[in-house]
Parts: sequence; C-alpha cells; structure tokens
Amino acid sequence: MENQVLTPHVYWAQRHRELYLRVELSDVQNPAISITENVLHFKAQGHGAKGDNVYEFHLEFLDLVKPEPVYKLTQRQVNITVQKKVSQWWERLTKQEKRPLFLAPDFDRWLDESDAEMELRAKEEERLNKLRLESQGSPETLTSLKKGYLFMYNLVQFLGFSWIFVNMTVRFFILGKESFYDTFHTMADMMYFCQMLSVVETINAAIGVTKSPVMPCLIQLLGRNFILFIIFGTMEEMQNKAVVFFVFYTWSTVEIFRYPFYMLSCIDMDWKVLTWLRYTVWIPLYPLGCLAEAVSVIQSIPVFNETGRFSFTLPYPVKIKVRFSFFLQIYLIILFLGLYVNFRHLYKQRRRRYGQKKKKIH
Repeated sequence: MENQVLTPHVYWAQRHRELYLRVELSDVQNPAISITENVLHFKAQGHGAKGDNVYEFHLEFLDLVKPEPVYKLTQRQVNITVQKKVSQWWERLTKQEKRPLFLAPDFDRWLDESDAEMELRAKEEERLNKLRLESQGSPETLTSLKKGYLFMYNLVQFLGFSWIFVNMTVRFFILGKESFYDTFHTMADMMYFCQMLSVVETINAAIGVTKSPVMPCLIQLLGRNFILFIIFGTMEEMQNKAVVFFVFYTWSTVEIFRYPFYMLSCIDMDWKVLTWLRYTVWIPLYPLGCLAEAVSVIQSIPVFNETGRFSFTLPYPVKIKVRFSFFLQIYLIILFLGLYVNFRHLYKQRRRRYGQKKKKIH
C-alpha cells in the first residue's frame, strides 16, 4: 500500500528582509524544497501528525522573493529561510487572503512591525559601531582599555566609600552617639575626594563611555556636592551636627553596593546577591538620604541668616537684601524633584532587570 500524501503543520514569522518557515516533521528524508514562479514547493518523507508519510505543500508568497531557499534539518523539524527581494513588512505571507489551514504564526519567533524595526535599527547600529571601531583601531583593544579604565574608576570609588562606611560603623559601635558630632572632621577629606572624583561619572555618561543617562548622574553630582561643599564645607556651625553622620552614612551605604556591581560588570561577572542588592537597597536609602539632606538644609537656614554668608544687596535703586536662605528654600523644592527623577530612573532599571517580560500580542 502506497503512503498517503499529507500536508504538515507549518509555522511562519517574518522580518523586514527574511521569512522564516518551520515545518513540523521529524526524521525527514529526501526533502525537495524549491521556489519557482514565487511559489515555495515542499515535499519530504517524514514523521508528522499522521505518522510516517510523504508530506507536501505549496505556498504562493504575497510579494517577490529570491528563488534560493535555505533550509536546515533537525531531529524534530525543518527550518526554512527565504529572502525577500525588497526589504519591507508584509501584511500576510501568502497571495491568497485566506490563510491556509495548515499555516499558523510561529509565536516563538514572532515580532510585530515596530519590534522588528527596533531589532533592525539595533542591528544596523551595531554594524555601524563595528565599522567605526574598525576604522579607529582594534575593537578588542579599545574595549579592553575601556573596561580596564571603568574597572579602576569603580574600584577606587568602592575603596573610598568602603573606608568611610567601615570607619563610621566602627566609631559608632565604640563611641555610640558621640561619634555623630565629629563625623565631618574625621570623614570629610575622603568624602571630598570621592565626590570630586564622581565628576568623572557624569563625564563618562555625557561622552558615551557608559550608557547611563546624563541627567540622573548630574542631579546626584550637583545635589551631593552642594550639601558637602556649601552646606557643610563653608559653615563650621554645621560641621558638628548629627545630621552629617546620617548624610554620609546613607551616601556610603548606597555606593558600597553600586560600585562593586559596576566593577563585576566590567569583567562580565554577575553575582546575583550583589545584583539584587544594587537594584534594591536604594529603595529605602535614597528617600532616607534625601530626608537627611533636607534636614541639613533646614538646619543651615538660621545659620546662614545669622552670619549673612552668601547674602547680598541688590544695587540702587532697588537696594533689597537677598538672603541666601531664600535660595535654600528653593533648593528644598529642587531636592525633592531630583529625588523623583532619580527614583523614577532607578525604578525603571529595576523593572527592566526583574520585571515580568511583556507578552507579545499577535
């Protein structure tokens, strides 16, 4: 008895330049796959839904394709790739409007048009970057230099903030609350160094050395340095207040997880515990740090009013004295707006890392 000719299940997906067909046949023998007059012809002996049989189908494509299909046999299926003659998005696969019963979307490879365009742009950008790097020098050498530079920067910052964190912790356990009041005099030099060095982080983002957005980096840099150099650095009356301890401690606690995470990223390592901490500890610490900074600004207002530092009088005929405390009150509003910007940025980062993948709609 001759084998009955049957139609296999066929799944398809597309990109702007290619068509992908997956034929559900296992143990395929003697496949005959060709394209003539824009029609794909498939015939093969294999094991499908109806057992071992000869399976056959024909598909007339919606638009012109190149007549050289490429196929690959696996134990469970036949994968066929067909090149479109013109790079464009098709509204359907076949010339006939009604989809054949044996044909269905391949949801494992399916993308909608906008997603496919993003993928195409990403590939084109990668190609252009590769060409640019090749014209500038060896990509491997440039990448190694960049990773080495970023590794050393993050290492230095990690060591600096770790020194602050460990020293403050040890002093607190030995001296208790007394350690609050001389935090500035014992930790300021190292904090000055780390915060001045953090300018490099914003520059890296601005010139494209890192993929970090510039605005959150700039907001954190200016906010911290304003508190450190203006509020604490210029006013001796503020340097012996307990709030300095809480500001320095929240800053250093965040950074002792952030910088080693970036260090390991430079050498393509992912320590899951550290990664989780990097994307989680900021949730309580950023608001607490912002609160401590706000308290320091509020406590400094009467001090600036009393000393008159940075206050000035407008020239004749206005002759109005403008107190620096006026700008501090404006800064308090900016401080919480900056918290919102950074919090939103960090939340998006965490959601991309740990959030559920968006389901595609077909």
